[in-house]
Amino acid sequence: QDASLRSVDLNHVITLLKGSGSKDLEEQQLKTLKKVVKHFENGIPLKDVAQITEILNLCAEKMIEQEAFTEPLCELIKLFGLPFQKKKSSDEINYSVEVSQSIAQLGYLMRVPSSQVKIQICKSIVSFYNTELPGKLLSGYQPTSVNYKILMAEEGRLAEALVLSLTLVENQLFEKLWVLKALQHLSTSGMICRQMVKAKAASRLCLYLNGADPSGQLVFRSSDILWSLLENASKEEVVDQLSSLECVHALKEAFVNLVTRGFRHCDHQLRNDLLVIATLLAENPAVPMIESGFAKFLIVLATFTEVKLPNPLVRGFKFTYSHEDFEMKKLLFNIIVILSKDPAAAQLLSENHVMPALLYYVKRNHQKPGFPDWSAAQYEELQLHAIAVLASVAPVLVDKYLSCQANTLLLMFLEWCIGPDPFFGRGHSFHGTGGCGNKLAQMRYSLRVLRSVVALYDDAVSINLCDQGAISQLLDILKYAADKLKEKECSVLLEIQADILFILSVLCENDVLRKEIFSCEGIDILIPFFKMDPRKLYSGLGHNCLLLSALDCLWSCVIGCYIAEDSFIEKQGIFLLLDLLALKEKNLCNIILGILVEFSDNPKTTSHMSMWRGKRDQTAANLLIQLWRQEELDLGVRRDKYGRIVDSTRPIATSFQKLQKVIPVPASCPSFAIMEVSESIRAKIYSLFCKLGFENLPGLSAKDFVTLAIIQRYIDFKIGEVWSEICAEIKEEFRPVTSDERALNVISTISRNTGETVVALQTEVLEIQQHHLIQEEENTYKEIQATQIQRELLNKCWENFLTRTSNYEALKKAKILQETLIEASRSEAKIEDGPNHSTDIPGLHITV
Repeated sequence: QDASLRSVDLNHVITLLKGSGSKDLEEQQLKTLKKVVKHFENGIPLKDVAQITEILNLCAEKMIEQEAFTEPLCELIKLFGLPFQKKKSSDEINYSVEVSQSIAQLGYLMRVPSSQVKIQICKSIVSFYNTELPGKLLSGYQPTSVNYKILMAEEGRLAEALVLSLTLVENQLFEKLWVLKALQHLSTSGMICRQMVKAKAASRLCLYLNGADPSGQLVFRSSDILWSLLENASKEEVVDQLSSLECVHALKEAFVNLVTRGFRHCDHQLRNDLLVIATLLAENPAVPMIESGFAKFLIVLATFTEVKLPNPLVRGFKFTYSHEDFEMKKLLFNIIVILSKDPAAAQLLSENHVMPALLYYVKRNHQKPGFPDWSAAQYEELQLHAIAVLASVAPVLVDKYLSCQANTLLLMFLEWCIGPDPFFGRGHSFHGTGGCGNKLAQMRYSLRVLRSVVALYDDAVSINLCDQGAISQLLDILKYAADKLKEKECSVLLEIQADILFILSVLCENDVLRKEIFSCEGIDILIPFFKMDPRKLYSGLGHNCLLLSALDCLWSCVIGCYIAEDSFIEKQGIFLLLDLLALKEKNLCNIILGILVEFSDNPKTTSHMSMWRGKRDQTAANLLIQLWRQEELDLGVRRDKYGRIVDSTRPIATSFQKLQKVIPVPASCPSFAIMEVSESIRAKIYSLFCKLGFENLPGLSAKDFVTLAIIQRYIDFKIGEVWSEICAEIKEEFRPVTSDERALNVISTISRNTGETVVALQTEVLEIQQHHLIQEEENTYKEIQATQIQRELLNKCWENFLTRTSNYEALKKAKILQETLIEASRSEAKIEDGPNHSTDIPGLHITV
């Protein structure tokens, strides 16, 4: 067979096809083409692909004039659907350029004015994905790898040519469907999808969605290709191509047709696919969803079952309550969330009764296991989804929210959530996390709604809530969640508590009466949050967020009300805050210090701070000084190894401040020196020391006193910084007059002298400490010396004793010495007729 193939001279065939004229020549050409097709019926060798392509092009040119060449042309194109043949493994790489160009030529042949040729090209392309081998294989040849043609199609940019050819078959349904089928196969490759996007495939496909097609394949294949483009190419580019008003209109029309006239299962699936594409479009604010009327139709469809009002937009539509309808309902809820982010859509949401439709689900779940329309599990998922959507919509439609008495419905629903009524949540859905066998999911999303509207700081919302006793009810729910958390730690319960604390913070802020209501029960509930195990802050469940919410609640709900403050202090609240401060957590220190500063106006606070003792008997003053030193280290403030000021002209300037150039700013804009006050914790520490005092502070070392000297003059240094900035700004823009310059110099000198005075004080403190250390060292040395002398005397005494016990002569000498000493000790004056006592014990032979 190989010999037979060699007998076909392709160069001769090309030369023959180039000729024209007589009818005999035409017959010979057709006969030769049939012979070529016969010889390559099992596949084209890679080395001959380029010549076959040239024959293909010549044949296409002939076909334009002579229809007789149509069939040979189609037969030659069909050969490209078969696997190419290779002799060596390296042939695939060696002939890759010729093959990619040949496959690209198939796309260019789509311009040939013949439906038969176009369809055959598409069939051959679809055959690229056929893994079956031909019945016979060429002797000495092997078929190329399965993905070889697809790779060559990528290199030859075949898909781009096919996309452009859509305009040629715009009014030919059958040919258009074959082109779409070929593109559908090609779109499985990421690279080809990117090439298609470059050829504006998304917009072209969308504009052809609504062509006449009884089979429904046009919409199906087009949407499938769009899906592939969104998944495999740049989503932003695809959405950008679909964002024209014409494309959105086309997508809307196709979706409406499927909604109102599609009754098959596949129609419902296709409808949902188009809805997901519409959702992706709606995420882009530039897409004219509202102008096209698509947004209104989607909103009306989303509220179709809950709002019992006839609407011509959905006439003829009926819910079947199938799985596809359930998925569509969730997708419609999701698109409402996206539309709520667009201010222009607020009026549409209000006019089409979105708020009442969502509030329809804020009610107690039925006791029976199922519902007339949805199953129990489906209804629960829709309920949670609707309440989650309400959290996004409510802040946009506050007036509608209040007119529908949403606060009342939510508070009643929350009361049911902590009530004894039995309910066994499935907890299977995304929104049902943590709600298996309980009502926690319902509670979680209801509180999210309240949080979202309360976060607007709208007085009407706050008054409406408080008038209905929301503060007491929220405290009950907080206590309920805290008790549940003791049984089992759960991120949902932590989130619930954090949300309640935030809501209470907003409600009670700047209202003393509400703070008093809170203090009745709230402080007892709040205290345990500050006793939290510090290790839980790193658990990842949300304890750190909960603690910050509790601190925020303390600041908003307690501070400013003397009754609440006294109650908190009496329950050792200040001690708990200092315990938390001693953890030295960066994200906690600032807010805790701020709270302590606010509390310091209460005279009881200072005494409690003075009484507090931390680990290793640490005092509050020592803790504050340590925090000051750490803050200066983080800010890059220059200090020597003893903690003394290095730069007396700018004693407390941070490294960031020193890097800043002089920038003249208006008087209303704060300078760097002023902004630094609010950003660091040093001003708060200074304020606390102003309450504690700078003298008679226990538990401080000499190093602490060195730092304390800086803290004490903090405000003076800060004033000097501000004047320094003023001087620099003035000199940057103009030269001050003599009197002003003299005044500025005096101010600079005073500021510098203040720094030098503090340095002198710090040096004195260090010298006193050094002198004290030297004295202590001398006393210690004397004690050591006396102890050593005593030890030497004891050793000598012991040696003498051992000598007397082991050497009789030494014992006799010692006895004589003893007697001599006794006699020497007697008084020289003799007492007349007095008794003479002997000092010897008879029979004793020792000297002790």
